[in-house]
Amino acid sequence: MVLDHFSGKFEVELKYRLKSISQFLAILKSMPHEIMLQDNIESDCYFDTPKQQLLAENKSLCIREMAPSGIKLWIVKGPEADRCEAVNITDVNKAQSMLTTMGYQIVLAMKKTRSIYFVGKFHITVDHLDGVGDFAEFAIMTDDESLLDGYRAELVILANKFGLSEIDLEHRSYRQMYFEICVKNK
Repeated sequence: MVLDHFSGKFEVELKYRLKSISQFLAILKSMPHEIMLQDNIESDCYFDTPKQQLLAENKSLCIREMAPSGIKLWIVKGPEADRCEAVNITDVNKAQSMLTTMGYQIVLAMKKTRSIYFVGKFHITVDHLDGVGDFAEFAIMTDDESLLDGYRAELVILANKFGLSEIDLEHRSYRQMYFEICVKNK
């Protein structure tokens, strides 16, 4: 089941800022769902060239380590908004060293608390970022680009069941929000 939810090179994802995480979880509890993991700490290291070439090209390169689940990922997003690919890795330190050898550097390191739930064919992540807030991401991955618009409409309907609407949508990436709120204000 897990592999089905996270396979594909495209990801339709709608991120909503939550006013009340407890209210959101109460609604989730009232509907059929599966729990993949709860309250994992995700440590994300974003890499770029010294001149921020990836950022300029709307690309993102991240090495993620999750605990206590032990999941380790190499994640690339962009340049298209729905383009996202991830692969399991076994050695975070080796992957980071390889990127450094290739001329990349860590441009941002951040942590978040994440829970992942499955509701039908969709996955919902509930995230908390210290100093930034609480969020729910409604998502699905696919290799079929022709399905993206239909999935986006289905995700809006699902989010509405949680009382979320367009005014709750957050269009910035966690990287961008974290940088704007936490790094610039130091």
